[in-house]
Amino acid sequence: MGVVKVSSSGHSVVTLQLYTASQRHTSGILFPITSLSLILSLFYHSAIVNIRLFCALTSLLHITNPQMKQPTDLSSLIPLATSQPADTEMANSSPAGANGHVDPGVSIRFGPVEDKDVKMEDVEDDALSAGKRKSRASTGGKKSYTEAESSEEDEPLSKRRRTSVKHEDPETDDDVPLARNGRKLPKASETAMGEESDSDVPIERKLTAQKLKIEETAEKEARKPAVKKETKPAAAKKATNGVKKEPASAKKGKAKPVKAESQDAEDKEEEDEYRWWEDASKGDGTIKWTTLEHAGVVFPPEYELLPKNVKLKYDGVPVSLQPEAEEVASFFGTMLNSAHNVENPVFQKNFFGDFKDIIKKTGGAKDSKGNKIDIKEFAKCDFQAIFDFYEGQRAEKRNLTPAEKKAAKAEKDKLEEPFQYCLWDGRKQKVGNFRVEPPSLFRGRGEHPKTGRVKTRVQPEQITINIGKDAKVPPPPEGHRWKEVKHDQEGTWLAMWQENINGNYKYVMLAANSDVKGQSDFKKFEKARELKKHIEKIRKDYQKNLKHDMMVERQKATAVYLIDQFALRAGNEKGEDEAETVGCCSLKYENVTLKPPNTVVFDFLGKDSIRFYDEVKVDLQVFKNLKIFKKAPKKNGDEIFDRLTTSALNKHLANYMPGLTAKVFRTYNASYTMGSVLKEMNGAGGTVAEKVKAYNDANRKVAILCNHKRTVTAGHANAMEKMGERIKGLRYQKWRLKQMMLDLDPTLKKKRGASFFEIDEDLDQEWIDEHQTFLMEEQRTKINKKFEKDNEKRVADGEKEMKATELEERLNAVKDMEKKFKKENKTGKVEAEARGATVEKLDAQIQKIDQRVETMSVQAQDKEDNKEVALGTSKINYIDPRLTVVFSKKFDVPIEKFFSKALREKFEWAIKSVEEDWEF
Repeated sequence: MGVVKVSSSGHSVVTLQLYTASQRHTSGILFPITSLSLILSLFYHSAIVNIRLFCALTSLLHITNPQMKQPTDLSSLIPLATSQPADTEMANSSPAGANGHVDPGVSIRFGPVEDKDVKMEDVEDDALSAGKRKSRASTGGKKSYTEAESSEEDEPLSKRRRTSVKHEDPETDDDVPLARNGRKLPKASETAMGEESDSDVPIERKLTAQKLKIEETAEKEARKPAVKKETKPAAAKKATNGVKKEPASAKKGKAKPVKAESQDAEDKEEEDEYRWWEDASKGDGTIKWTTLEHAGVVFPPEYELLPKNVKLKYDGVPVSLQPEAEEVASFFGTMLNSAHNVENPVFQKNFFGDFKDIIKKTGGAKDSKGNKIDIKEFAKCDFQAIFDFYEGQRAEKRNLTPAEKKAAKAEKDKLEEPFQYCLWDGRKQKVGNFRVEPPSLFRGRGEHPKTGRVKTRVQPEQITINIGKDAKVPPPPEGHRWKEVKHDQEGTWLAMWQENINGNYKYVMLAANSDVKGQSDFKKFEKARELKKHIEKIRKDYQKNLKHDMMVERQKATAVYLIDQFALRAGNEKGEDEAETVGCCSLKYENVTLKPPNTVVFDFLGKDSIRFYDEVKVDLQVFKNLKIFKKAPKKNGDEIFDRLTTSALNKHLANYMPGLTAKVFRTYNASYTMGSVLKEMNGAGGTVAEKVKAYNDANRKVAILCNHKRTVTAGHANAMEKMGERIKGLRYQKWRLKQMMLDLDPTLKKKRGASFFEIDEDLDQEWIDEHQTFLMEEQRTKINKKFEKDNEKRVADGEKEMKATELEERLNAVKDMEKKFKKENKTGKVEAEARGATVEKLDAQIQKIDQRVETMSVQAQDKEDNKEVALGTSKINYIDPRLTVVFSKKFDVPIEKFFSKALREKFEWAIKSVEEDWEF
């Protein structure tokens, strides 16, 4: 190892003496002071000296040449951090035998946060400041990822020439110094990564133990020798058409084209179903289709001018606007009942800014005499007349007769019928969103900074059509043309355009139940299944790299740990005009609070601006790392993972498995957890309702563990109250049946006991009166609807409608009911209603009511348990649908209890491809 001795003989030269193991010392070498920076660079590349020597040289530079400014940040010069790492001291202060490890996933949800964020007194000031990082927001500078490159920047320390003396202090050998990783970070635009619809919410502490058990089982299974993989159908690759990039034919390897079907489209419905999941030749190549025909898109109707007496008022004066400006005014006017938007200051500001620009562009506003009105203040604008007009139109639609509504729908369906289906490789496939979005005011999710901006009308000249070369191109509206016509066989889109708010591209795609979408879902869940084979190695590696020499590797390991253990999203960098939501890689200083010894509090706005709050226990080494990542001079606004981006993290994960990204962990953890819970189920209740509840309980565990939460809906309390009233109504009906039994056989009171015939205490007379009124109104509504339906049928059959007297006669049944209730309330007795009623028949009815009460009670409890959990998110997007099918078949529950008609069509491949013994 070498030692350098530095001395100065004035303001012009510096003498350095180098002592090595092989020779006593070298001769003193005189260096011009102007070359001192070169010396520093040489030492940097040879990795000989430590931070103290660099500080000495730098200080000497300042002393010998006071005119030169002494650098305050050596991050561009020094490759190594201090030789006394902070985490060593922390490790020595931890309890003996603890090894800095706790079971992952332990959560103290919503626990108190009494202490402020921990101080960094045990981390040296220069410990980690000597590296290359994303610039800190707190410095006020703009983010930049442009950094100087070095020939050795990407080499691990083990590959560098070691010439420094080894430290013998045991305290410094526990955790080696963190080296700066000088590799270039990608540009911010490269970090963009789409995420599936979903909420960011915390993990419930009561399920932590179950999660740990499941993870232990997962690791054991991962260690088992890999069984020869069965041949599975490969799903078609997704189109290379991200939301923010205009799709273009990607330069990928060629694949065999999909074989075209020979039959005509008319014969498709009669032929045998196409089971693509059993066709291994489908979905491997980049070419998605060979022939494609469709009718294009449906444009929204043109704007209809307001009546002349309906005007926007400015400072009390009605004003006339040009059609384009009037349409924008109507956007705001029709929304006055949406206080959440129109009372939002950001929404108001953005709307009014665009509104003024459009007024100016179209010639301004005028009063009734033609005088120009300068609209300057939003507070002086009155949209009430516009709102009243549109509210009247909505009321008219609501008051249409069922026949009129049916006729209007039939007319609309007839106009849209050609656009609802396309011919994809000769097969008739349903198109999803074939309608072009109408102009409106942008709302956005969460606290979006652009909420209220005007979404302009999309013109045909903005739309690109994707269609087969030999197919007829759908004609654009008269007087217009398409922006472009493409024949992109690698794309799964039919049409696309760019919206004006965020510059995102909108696509017309196939429906969720189409073959292409099914193959995409299949591929997603198969990728999650594949992760099962690699998860053990990934967890081993990130546990090891939590103490890595290189800061970027340590940050990478910590991020993967958090994503795997706590289902955090990866997170992307946001622009100034985007909603300020964060994920793991974009966590800010203020989003993480550390409470010794190993508790971490996460508090930030996640996807869709939903607050994520979670207090969790982590491995001690993770806690140490987070403490180091928050080391001063970082402060509020600075990123914790300042050397890591989402794209870099995903690139790292792809080394384990092709196509592996951070979001695959969510699908894997959700599906594996659900599969493990279902395995433990030996039986699931007796009734269908109990089995459904058992499934929902399992789904809820997954949703909580994977952070799928929702806010309690405004109507939840009302819905629960209604369910409670329905249950009470059944109990009241049951009491009436018992009274009818006494009416038929008074001796039953002695045989079965008086208590059997008593009414429940909570069914007092006041409630009975209210319930009887409800029953009468319900009966009246049923009679009216039945009368309308019968008249519709008569008209359809060419017969005359029934007269109003017929309705009055039918309503006499309600009057009879009212008389009956009055008599029962007065006498306390209930007469048997049905002809031929017997005690046995009444007994059977009581048993049926008992079953209904039990079923409804289970449903009510299920609804209450799931009020804060988004079961649909996990069931549709994260849990492999084949697991739901397995439950359905294993416990003999109709699949309709879990999947709606739309979901049954979407997951047809899952329903028809597995049996009850299938495993994730």
